[in-house]
Amino acid sequence: MARNTPSRTLAVVGALSAAALALAGCAGGSGDSADSNTLRLWHYEGEDSAMAKAWNEAIEVFEDETGATVEFEQKSFEQIQKTASQVLDSDAAPDLMEFNKGNATAGFLASTGLITDISDAVDEYGWADKLAPSLQTTAKYSEDGVMGGDAWYGIPNYGEFVGVYYNTDAFAAAGLQIPTTYDEFVAVLDAFVAKGITPLAEAGAEYPLGQLWYQLALSRADRQFVNDYQLYENPVDWQGPEFTYATDTLQEYVENGYIASDVSSVKAEDAGVSFINGTAPIFVSGSWWYGRFVEEAGFDWTLRAFPEATLSLGSSGNLWVVPENAANKELAYEFIDITMRPEIQAIIGNNGGVPVAADPADITDEKSAELIATFNGILDDDGLSFYPDWPAAGFYDVIVRELQGLVTGAQDAATTNANLGAEYEEGTADFR
Repeated sequence: MARNTPSRTLAVVGALSAAALALAGCAGGSGDSADSNTLRLWHYEGEDSAMAKAWNEAIEVFEDETGATVEFEQKSFEQIQKTASQVLDSDAAPDLMEFNKGNATAGFLASTGLITDISDAVDEYGWADKLAPSLQTTAKYSEDGVMGGDAWYGIPNYGEFVGVYYNTDAFAAAGLQIPTTYDEFVAVLDAFVAKGITPLAEAGAEYPLGQLWYQLALSRADRQFVNDYQLYENPVDWQGPEFTYATDTLQEYVENGYIASDVSSVKAEDAGVSFINGTAPIFVSGSWWYGRFVEEAGFDWTLRAFPEATLSLGSSGNLWVVPENAANKELAYEFIDITMRPEIQAIIGNNGGVPVAADPADITDEKSAELIATFNGILDDDGLSFYPDWPAAGFYDVIVRELQGLVTGAQDAATTNANLGAEYEEGTADFR
C-alpha cells in the first residue's frame, strides 16, 4: 500500500520468475557492459520526479569526478519487475538499478543470489550512519529473503510515509483547530459531521481505507507488534487489541458519518480529488500526494503525523541494488555514494520528495521543509511501520475485499478479522 499503485508491492513473485517479456525487448544491448569505464544504470522514475532530477545531477557529478560514462536506460516499473529474474541472470544485467523493496521483491532477488550482498560497501562508505533503523529494515535481508536480516542488499535514498492532510482553510472557516491529540481528532470529525460535512476523504475500492485501518491498529501497537506482523518474529493475534480496535473503530467511522456510506466503491484518485476540490477537509494517505496537492489544491493545507501515534505507515523508498552479474560494481558503489550526498539529497527535498540524508538547512522550499520535518520526526521515534499488505503476496487484495465487506455491513468486525487472519496465516506459512 505504498505510493500510487500499492498492489504492486508484493504480488510479483510469480511474475519475477515468469518469462513475461523477451530479454531483447527490454534489456537493450549488452555490448558496453564489459567496458570498465561505463556504468550501466536503470531506473523507472519519471523525468519530472524529485528523484530523477536528483539522479540526473548525480550522473553529471559522477561523470565529472570519475571520468567514467553513464549509460542510462529508463525502464518502466513493469519491465523491471516482470523480467528481473531473466535479465539479472544474464550478461545483460546493468551495473546498478532501482528495485522495489520488500520480501517478495528485493528479498526474492537476494534469496536467489541475483543481487549482490553490498555489506562491505556499506561499511566502506558509511551509508548505515545516514539511514535510520526503520529505513535500514527494507534494505537488509536474511538468507530466505525476509527484510530486517543481517546482510545489506540495497540502499534507499528517499522515503515515504502516511500522515493526515488537513485543509486549514476549511478548519478556519469552521472555527476549528488542527488536532494534536486523538480525542481532538475525533472531536473535529464530530464537528464537521454536525455541519453536514463528511470529513474524511476515503476510498474502499483501493488502498486508502486499508491505510487508515492499519494506522488505527498502529495507534494501539508497539514495535514488537510490527516485527511480529511484518517480520514473522511471533504469531499474530487477529482477535487481539490492535486489530480488534482498528476494525471496530473503522466500522464506527462509517456509522458516525466520518466516512461516506459509499466508500466501498470509491477509488484512491477519487478520494484525493475530493480533498483537492475541498469537498472533504481531511485525508489520511501518503507523502506521494504531496507534490500534487502543492500544484492543484487551491487552499492552504498541512500534513501532520497521525495524532498521538508513535508508529506510522511508511518505509524507505525503492532501493539501489547491484546485480550479482554487474560488470562494474565499484562504479555502482561510487554512484550510490554520490546520491547520498547532502547536495543531491537537497534536490530531492526541494522538489517534493522525502530525502533520507539531507541537511535541513539545504531545504529552501517552505512546504518541502514541513514535509521533511514531519518525516524526520517519525524517524526520530523509530516510527516507520511499513504497509499492511507487505507480509504476504496478494494480501493487498484481501485487505481491500475484507474491509469492503466490513463497511458495507456484509460482515461484522470479528468475521473480518478472522478472514484476514486466515489469509495472513496461509500467505506467510513459508516464512514462519
